[in-house]
Amino acid sequence: MEISKKNGFVEFVKKYGAYAVVGLVVFIIALTFTLAATLSKTTPTSVETLTFNLPMTNAVVVKDYSDTELQKNATLNQWEAHMGVDITSQSNDVFAVLAGEVTKVEYDFLKGNCVTIKHNNGFTSTYSSLAAENLVKQGTKVAAGDKIGEASQTASAEADLGAHVHFSLMLNNNLVDPNDYLDLEQK
Repeated sequence: MEISKKNGFVEFVKKYGAYAVVGLVVFIIALTFTLAATLSKTTPTSVETLTFNLPMTNAVVVKDYSDTELQKNATLNQWEAHMGVDITSQSNDVFAVLAGEVTKVEYDFLKGNCVTIKHNNGFTSTYSSLAAENLVKQGTKVAAGDKIGEASQTASAEADLGAHVHFSLMLNNNLVDPNDYLDLEQK
């Protein structure tokens, strides 16, 4: 009797094993599509409908974003990728590019005074090389165009650029080229 049970299991696997494998594959594919659909709900689908303000009025780019070509950093005397846009203007006022909440206000020796704002749709903007005076406070909710600080020379890694703001933008925790979202005509 015991021999027939073993043979019965082997016969069952031979007869229905392919169906079990197909069922498992279908289950994995369905799980993958369900997970992908869930993740896509957190990814912005209408980025082009967002209107980004400029971080400074009459902004002039003094050093552009570059993640593929190295740029010379005259202050540090080295070649490096530049993962933001350095902007200057006649007025040193710096403004939020989108509405959001100020999540960080901190000082970094190389970047100077920095303000980070978390926006809707997965965006986070960071403004570096700001003056210590007149900085927005952490936890403040800001509207697009609200003043958050003033450009200065506090970024020791970019001292050669004079008073400016180093603007960087992240989408879903990945640095992106601000030029894809800001209308920086004067380059």
